[in-house]
Amino acid sequence: MNVNPTSNSRNNPAAERVNRLLDSSYPLCRDDVIWLLEFIKKKVADADPKLMDLSQPHLLKTFHSFAEASMSLIQRKSGDHEVDRLRRWLKDAVEGVSSPLH
Repeated sequence: MNVNPTSNSRNNPAAERVNRLLDSSYPLCRDDVIWLLEFIKKKVADADPKLMDLSQPHLLKTFHSFAEASMSLIQRKSGDHEVDRLRRWLKDAVEGVSSPLH
């Protein structure tokens, strides 16, 4: 899976890091999740033009995924099932603010 927030990921360290964190073989840690949530928050705070073209249902799905991922950090649940769910929420949230995932 490749995310391209602004340009080719080979030239974009943020895109490379997002791709690595969303890779199911990569072991996520709390700092990685926080970094990714901050990345998403910055995209929204900067009013990325790509967000303006999203439908309201898509924006709501993105927010829901962001909120679920954030809450999972607060609740500190663990286990493979929780990590899979967390990664899915992060992927959904990143898809909402970055283009394109392919």
